[in-house]
Amino acid sequence: MRSKTLAQYLLEQSRQNRSVDPDLRLLIETVATACKTISYVVSKGDLGDAMGSLGTKNIQGETQKKLDVLSNDILLSANEWGGVLRAMASEEMDTFHAIPDAYPQGNYLLLFDPLDGSSNIDVNVSIGTIFSVLKAPDQRVGDTVREADFLQPGVQQVAAGYTVYGPQTMLVLTTGDGVVAFTLDKDTGTWVLTRESIVIPENTSEFAINMSNKRHWEAPVRRYIDECLQGTTGPLAKDYNMRWIASMVADVHRILTRGGIFMYPRDHRASGKQGKLRLMYEANPMSFIVEQAGGIAVDGRQRILDISPQGLHQRVGVILGSRNEVQRVRDYHLTEDAA
Repeated sequence: MRSKTLAQYLLEQSRQNRSVDPDLRLLIETVATACKTISYVVSKGDLGDAMGSLGTKNIQGETQKKLDVLSNDILLSANEWGGVLRAMASEEMDTFHAIPDAYPQGNYLLLFDPLDGSSNIDVNVSIGTIFSVLKAPDQRVGDTVREADFLQPGVQQVAAGYTVYGPQTMLVLTTGDGVVAFTLDKDTGTWVLTRESIVIPENTSEFAINMSNKRHWEAPVRRYIDECLQGTTGPLAKDYNMRWIASMVADVHRILTRGGIFMYPRDHRASGKQGKLRLMYEANPMSFIVEQAGGIAVDGRQRILDISPQGLHQRVGVILGSRNEVQRVRDYHLTEDAA
C-alpha cells in the first residue's frame, strides 16, 4: 500500500469536509514545514550553537532558552507572508503579531507554543511544538486586529496539532474529524501518515503528575492520587504506574498512544490558584485533540473547550486523558463543591 503524505491527506479532507478549505490546508502545511526546520535545529543541539539560556524572560516570567526564541522566529517568518493569516499569537510574545501590511491578509488566526517542555532541552528529553487555528472574526472596512479576536472558546478551533521531537519526529493533527499522526521521513523530508483514527482507551493504569507539588493540591486531586497509590487494595482495585516527563507534548503523546491521565491541576499556592498551563497555547489545542480521540479534558470541574478566555496568556488547571479516569477526578471535584 502506498504511503499517504500530509499533503495528500489534507487534500482528501478538503474534498470530504468543506471546513478544510484551501487556505487552511496551506496554513497546516506551512506550520508543518516550519516544524521540520525546528526539528532540524533541535537535533543539532550543541553543534548548532542554540543551546542554553538567553538570560531574558517571557511574559510568563519564565527564562527563555535560545531554542524558545529561535523556534518562535521560525514559525513567525514561515507563516506571515502566505496570505492565509490575519495575525499570530505565541506563548513567547507579550502581545499578538499582526500580519505586516506588505503581505495579504487572510481569514485565520494562529496560536502556538513554539517549544513546549523547553526545560528538557539541555538534558535531551523529548520536547515539541503545539499549535491552534481559529477563524478570524468577520472584518469590516478599517478594522484592525485586536486581542479580542483571539479570545474565542476552544470549541471554536478549526484545527490543532503538535509536533513531538523525539526518537522520531511526529506530527499529530485534528481538523475536527478525528486524530491522525504523521512521521517525518528524514530521507525525503516528507510527513508520512503512520497512524489513523487514534482513540484513547477509556480506562488506564497510568497517571502523569508532578508529585513534588502534592502538599499544595486541592483535596479532590489528592484523593484521586492517594487512591491510585493504594493499588489493588484500594478503592480503584488496580495497580497504577506514574509517568512524568515535564513536557506536555511528550506526556500527551504517550496518552494518545496507550492511554493515561495527565494532570497539571490548580493548587493552593498564589502562583497556582488559576493553574499553570496556558489556555490558548497549550490547554485548548491539546483538549481539542484529546476530545477528538475520545478522551475528556477539564480544568477540574469545567470542560476546558467551553471556557471563555479573558486574555492571551490566561492560565488554567488541566486534567485530560482516558475518559473514565478524568470523569472520576471531575466527579470528586463536583462532590466536594456540593458538600
